[in-house]
Amino acid sequence: MGPARGGAALAVWRRGAVWFACDAGGRAGRFGLGRSAPPYDWCAMPNYRRWYVPGGTYFFTVVTFARRRFLTSASARRLLRKAIEGVRGEMPFQIVAWVLLPDHLHTVWTLPSGDCGYSRRWRAIKGAFTKTYLAAGGQEGARSASRRGRGEAAVWQRRFWEHTVRDEDDLALCVDYIHWNPVKHGLARRAGDWPWSTFHRYVKAGQYGPGWGTVDPCRGYDDPEWGEAEPSPPANGA
Repeated sequence: MGPARGGAALAVWRRGAVWFACDAGGRAGRFGLGRSAPPYDWCAMPNYRRWYVPGGTYFFTVVTFARRRFLTSASARRLLRKAIEGVRGEMPFQIVAWVLLPDHLHTVWTLPSGDCGYSRRWRAIKGAFTKTYLAAGGQEGARSASRRGRGEAAVWQRRFWEHTVRDEDDLALCVDYIHWNPVKHGLARRAGDWPWSTFHRYVKAGQYGPGWGTVDPCRGYDDPEWGEAEPSPPANGA
């Protein structure tokens, strides 16, 4: 357990860019990020050590083509879940944390020991989703000549952002970032108001309080807000 929510911090200290605090009861844990101490707003620190695998835990951002906003529709959610489950059946990985927003998703994966093949997993997930989404009547964006020449649908941006998680503190930051993201983008007032994330699983496990996510725990950390620059096709589609 960490310091009681709303209680006074007896001591505050920093390790790298991560701030920690303890209360009068001796309970301690991280509560923010930055060069100067953020406002003290405590929740208990999860035990990230059980999820962290050196060299095998990764944070990803995956974005739709032209930031088109369709991922949270009922059909897209169902088809994306099916694509992920299918790929996990053939190439296993653990989903440590996840959030789905209308035009992008963030997730942390842990891969099996000795396996760094996340690119082929994402390629398979994107491909499976695109095939079923278009077959079900989903609409793609306007394809560039490059995409038409490759026979490539305009559903996803071609690449994705990847960060290899360094240690448990880094993992804690990544997970907090994921769960805070709907609030960051103005889609929810607090993390618990957004239905499509693993936040609720963490609350059920006692690793967050239900009111967590009203104060940004990751101020100044914007690297995951990646978006591949891709030339827009001409207005006439040529």
